[in-house]
Amino acid sequence: MAAAANILDRPLSRGRAEINLSSFAFLFSEIIQYSHNRVESIPDLEKKLSDIGYRVGARVLELLTLRDRNSKREIKLNGILLFVHSVVWKALFGKQADLLEKDGDQDDTYMISDRDMIVNKFISVPRELGSLNCAAFVAGIVEAVLVGSRFPARVSAHSVEDKGTTILIKFDTAKLPASCFDS
Repeated sequence: MAAAANILDRPLSRGRAEINLSSFAFLFSEIIQYSHNRVESIPDLEKKLSDIGYRVGARVLELLTLRDRNSKREIKLNGILLFVHSVVWKALFGKQADLLEKDGDQDDTYMISDRDMIVNKFISVPRELGSLNCAAFVAGIVEAVLVGSRFPARVSAHSVEDKGTTILIKFDTAKLPASCFDS
């Protein structure tokens, strides 16, 4: 009879890759209502959603790196951007983001676009909160993944007419080594 494997030696379970969409929508709407009751303005609400997303993102990064035993820390800017665009997005939303692009004018600014951002899909925004973008939550997740991977950046969410929701990433180049910009 084989000896029982130590729990620490067993791989982390991948679990179910998806959750019930209505459960997520309900939980997320409760997060928005809870946050809305504790702030005074739309920018404060977006900041609060981003802060909550940041805490989630730190855990997402930890989980994704622990699941992959062969994972190596990304040291190149392109590598971490592709990791967020594909691996993180797929873990969160079940698909890659639609578009990853560099801002033509600035070397330190990148954009991840998703036409069908699930956090904006089931939220009906009242008139007094007309410019609210609930994707600030996702921006917080992306910022935590980047900062946790030692790529300091400020991340924000914007609604763009023809691209859906765009996550704007502006890296703090003063804190990044020059070697991370090599292809």
